Amino acid sequence: MKSLFFATILAYGLILPGLFFACNGNESMSEANSRNVADNQLSDNENYEKATFAGGCFWCMEAPFEKIVGVKSVISGYAGGEKPNPSYDEVSSGQTKYRESVQITFDPEQISYEKLLSIYWMQFDPTDAGGSFYDRGHQYTSAVFYHDAKQKELAEKSKTELAASNRFDKPIVTPIIEFTNFYPAEDYHQDYYKKNPGHYQRYRKGSGRDAFIKKHWGDKKMSSNSKYSKPSDDVLREKLTKLQYYVTQEDGTEPSFNNEYWDNKKEGIYVDVVSGEPLFSSTDKYKSGTGWPSFVRPIDPEFIIEKTDFKLLYPRTEVRSKYGNSHLGHVFEDGPEPTGLRYCINSAALRFIPKEELASQGYGEYLKLFEKIN
Repeated sequence: MKSLFFATILAYGLILPGLFFACNGNESMSEANSRNVADNQLSDNENYEKATFAGGCFWCMEAPFEKIVGVKSVISGYAGGEKPNPSYDEVSSGQTKYRESVQITFDPEQISYEKLLSIYWMQFDPTDAGGSFYDRGHQYTSAVFYHDAKQKELAEKSKTELAASNRFDKPIVTPIIEFTNFYPAEDYHQDYYKKNPGHYQRYRKGSGRDAFIKKHWGDKKMSSNSKYSKPSDDVLREKLTKLQYYVTQEDGTEPSFNNEYWDNKKEGIYVDVVSGEPLFSSTDKYKSGTGWPSFVRPIDPEFIIEKTDFKLLYPRTEVRSKYGNSHLGHVFEDGPEPTGLRYCINSAALRFIPKEELASQGYGEYLKLFEKIN
């Protein structure tokens, strides 16, 4: 598959010297001098908390967390070293004790530290003690930096549970370390996946990260404590309309502007029509002009699987539900702030639950999504 991927990239003429693999770039002196010791933009809100994780190249660790409800900011930077205000060149030399890391500011009333940990473990190889995929050296090794005793307890518990799951053939080597310091990286590293989406996607694929995640997490089956599952095909054929079956089971696409939810303005959430797992919220819905329901992010990325789709002349990122394995649509990098993403979803893959019916239908926990806007 790797040789096929390289052949595809070469055919499109996308490989440029020095751009494919390295998690690096060039920084101006003004950018270097403008960096601060910490991200203070949200420090006035004493209810927010911070989580600091290392998982290899920070470009690839920043993007997944920025899509999550309750996350207020994600900053790429350097954690765990000694020299004040290190530069990228210094850290990438491997001669410092710093690791490329991300620092997350989050609202614990909207998302828990445990949930952030579960998302964290799914982004890298926690059995690699020498680096992360293509990038080698201490600066690319993984670590959880705990900010207090409670985070330490939760991180150690999460690590133990992951090891007990036997998901990996080798031991989990990611250390749980007390947080000491964090310095934001240079400006050009921040939101790199938005500024340079082409290079970012090629880097993720070429480094082996995407293939690893897909192998170990992409086809994850329903856990024993999950309430969401996919019915048998016989049940689906009886339950779904022809269009719903065509879209979700045969990877079809419904007509634009002639579907149930493209112009729906009611408050509520959208769940998988097959499994019932919660996927999108009206709070993240916007009018894209495409004629399909469009969202800037999912409610919880744990219910979403993204995979490359080559059905057209160019690669796209398909979006599927995790437990129902339903084809939902595609995600594009032309959306509005705060994510810059457009989840273009088929109405036929969704079932809408109005806000006032969330509790009665077993989705009461998602009422919190509407507290800030009412």
